[in-house]
Amino acid sequence: MEKQFPKKQILNEDGVVVDHAFKNRLDESLVKTLYTKMFRARMFDRKGVNLQRQGRIGTYVPFEGQEAAQIGSSMAMEEGDWMFPTYRDHGATLTFGHSLKNVLLYWKGRQEGCIPPDGKKIFPPAVPIASQLLHATGAAWAEKMKGTDRASIVYFGDGATSEGDFHEGLNFASVFNIPVVFFNQNNGFAISVPIEKQMKSKTIAQKAAGYDIEGIRLDGNDVFAVYFHTKAAVEKARAGGGPTLIEAVTWRYGAHTTADDPSKYRDQNESIIRRETTDPLARLEKYMQQENIWDSSWQKQLEQDITLEIEAAVHEMENEQPPHVGDMFDHVFAENPWPIEDQKEAYALVRGE
Repeated sequence: MEKQFPKKQILNEDGVVVDHAFKNRLDESLVKTLYTKMFRARMFDRKGVNLQRQGRIGTYVPFEGQEAAQIGSSMAMEEGDWMFPTYRDHGATLTFGHSLKNVLLYWKGRQEGCIPPDGKKIFPPAVPIASQLLHATGAAWAEKMKGTDRASIVYFGDGATSEGDFHEGLNFASVFNIPVVFFNQNNGFAISVPIEKQMKSKTIAQKAAGYDIEGIRLDGNDVFAVYFHTKAAVEKARAGGGPTLIEAVTWRYGAHTTADDPSKYRDQNESIIRRETTDPLARLEKYMQQENIWDSSWQKQLEQDITLEIEAAVHEMENEQPPHVGDMFDHVFAENPWPIEDQKEAYALVRGE
């Protein structure tokens, strides 16, 4: 199956274009935009980890190493499209127009963190595994019923493919020819479970065959491959060509969350090796240097500008009121049963509210 679903690549690990069909489409503006978005996402991610370690936000979910997959795919979407992220896809949501402040508020426990800017169709981060595939399918179906050309993209990890929601979403989208792109980031582990212990399938892309839809496997650390192939899938969806399953093979350097210890189940030397050989930002830098569109002063100014942007968002986040304890209890039942009320009162006493 790996031969039937080879990893499509445009830019190899040495920063060399290996698929020359795309060479003329790599204009300087696009390349610099992709780099800027990826660099911004990495800086934000590192800041998120630091804020959690300092006790300034709650548990944080890092994504460093997956920037090409998230930024390349989100850049392929247009205004008015729908985005359905997991709890790890803030690189994608920021690229699609979510605010830095609100993403930080989400990790601070504020409900406002789930609210995108006006006009941005970004679903709240889905914590239940794979549930967002059904939401994305439904939203895209609604757009089709309304006669628009808007599409959905939905993100999920390899572990989500073991959930019933994954199969239900793909089956429904296939039957009704719905304009949705199922974007899988395969980093080899479903929390602590390696992919070979989770499924016998050699690839995730091959699962598309069971629903008679297109399946594509990409080098998920090649931002060019992710961008152009996702864009083609979205354009196909707009034109009535139906759904696509994309598997972006990538790697996350850090822990599953800041509450996790990956050294218990994963060889950490693998991350060191991959930083040196397959890092998505490093390979793009190599390409830009070879094409003489890299400027160290430009990169330095970029870092300064992004630092100021992130620090301003952190300042705004920390000036907001802390989340209210009732937010955890007041939005499940029309009227809280007594055990919930007891928990709410006990927790409020602990918090001094």
